[in-house]
Amino acid sequence: MEKQKAYITSGGAKKLRQELDTLWRNTRREVTQQVSEAAALGDRSENADYIYGKKRLREIDKRIRYLSKRLENITIVEELPKDQSTIYFGAWVKIEKQDGEVESLRIVGSDEIEPDLRWISINSPMAKALIGKKKGSTVTVNTPEGEIEAIIHSVEYRKEL
Repeated sequence: MEKQKAYITSGGAKKLRQELDTLWRNTRREVTQQVSEAAALGDRSENADYIYGKKRLREIDKRIRYLSKRLENITIVEELPKDQSTIYFGAWVKIEKQDGEVESLRIVGSDEIEPDLRWISINSPMAKALIGKKKGSTVTVNTPEGEIEAIIHSVEYRKEL
C-alpha cells in the first residue's frame, strides 16, 4: 500500500526547521551540560537530576529524529493554485454552518494544525468535504457529533512570507 503524501505550507516547513535547529543547537547542548554536571556529583542511581536529564535527552533525540525524517518526506506547497476560487490545500475558507455560526478556517498539513487559529488538517472530514468546492457551494460533513451542512462564503489564498 502506497504511503499518503504529506503536504505542508512553506510557513509550516519553516517552523519545523526552526524547531529542529533549536533542539539541536540549543536545547540538546544545555541538557547534555546538565547531565554532565549531574553525573559528576557521584552516585547516578539516586541522582534525580541525572535520571531526569537522561530521560529528557532521549525525548529530545527522538524528536530530532522525527523532525529530520519528516522534513525529508514532506512536500512543501509554495505555489498558489491557478484557480483561486476553488478550495485546495492552504486555502482560507469562511463557512456558515446550518445553525448560523460563521467560522473561518484554513486547510493545512497534519504538522500545522492549530485548533485555536482554526487551522484544520487536510485529512479532516471538514477539509475533505471542502476540497474542490467553490464559494456559494453547500457541503455536508460527517462528524462524530453528526452530519453538518455548511455554506461556503469565501475562499482566499495568501502568499506566505
